[in-house]
Amino acid sequence: MKAALVRAFGPIENVGYGDLPDPVPGPGEVVLALRAAEVNYPDILVAEGRYQVKPPLPFVPGKTAAGIVTAIGPGVAGITPGMAVLAHLEYGAFAEQVRAPAAACCPIPEGLPMDSAAALGLAAQTAWFALRTRGGLEPGESVLVLGGGGAVGAAAIQLARALGAGRVFATARGASIDRARAMGADLVVDTARPDLAEALRAEILAANGGQGVDLVVDSLGGEATQAALRSLGWCGRLMIIGFAGGAPPMLRAAYLLVKNIAAIGVHWSDYRDRKPETVRAAQREIFAHALAGRLRVEIAARLPLSRASEALVRQRDGTPAGRILLVPEHGNSCIE
Repeated sequence: MKAALVRAFGPIENVGYGDLPDPVPGPGEVVLALRAAEVNYPDILVAEGRYQVKPPLPFVPGKTAAGIVTAIGPGVAGITPGMAVLAHLEYGAFAEQVRAPAAACCPIPEGLPMDSAAALGLAAQTAWFALRTRGGLEPGESVLVLGGGGAVGAAAIQLARALGAGRVFATARGASIDRARAMGADLVVDTARPDLAEALRAEILAANGGQGVDLVVDSLGGEATQAALRSLGWCGRLMIIGFAGGAPPMLRAAYLLVKNIAAIGVHWSDYRDRKPETVRAAQREIFAHALAGRLRVEIAARLPLSRASEALVRQRDGTPAGRILLVPEHGNSCIE
């Protein structure tokens, strides 16, 4: 089979493409014929050797694959050949054939296109767990999404709406400001402004009836986290997903104490490995929101596996906005 290959950790421009033996499912595993794989920011970190998990070299990158089950290993129940599934992996999705644990696969419902299912993987799951599982979002509560124009941010804005949030605010910069608004944010604050710490709090209070927000979804880190901390209300929750926009912030414990604020980490892949049934349940609900029109999928580009390096560069540079998918070469249906 053909696959994208990382032969040495380093610049994503060096991600290659080549031949590998066809995978054979082991106990509790399945093999999928790939239809579409979602490209995500963590894929960049993995290829560069900057992620918390470093696969043995050489390896196939990619954390989310949608495909048709072609083979199952011993002990697999509930998944049969011919079934369309979405598989969540640590790595290995950017290949014509994908081996995955059966426990990490969720059936794709009828009526949901395969590429849409692929685009509802890691980013949507991360947003869901930040809002629902870790954040405990209640109907009517207010939410601030940092990086509202990114993949996790766009999903978080829409899912917050779908889960009954009262007001949904966001931060973004440049062209992402319009995208965050299009996703449904009531207010978008430009993170490029020099007075961000004061401006974000002031605009949130003005738009939220003089109250701080109940929950912050933070995938940025750096200065944005410090500004968001000041925008939280009493008993607010800061959900820490990652640090795409800066260094890990140093939080003032005294500030957490005075306002009864909780700072909560969201490491989604732990749930994938420790509680796969929880991930499958979340995926079913994510798919249901998409089918009901409450969660819009924006597919910006579909590129062949041989252009995986280019796809990763586009993901890093944010061009174009929206989800980037990799498809098998024989698909011959690429959207630039």
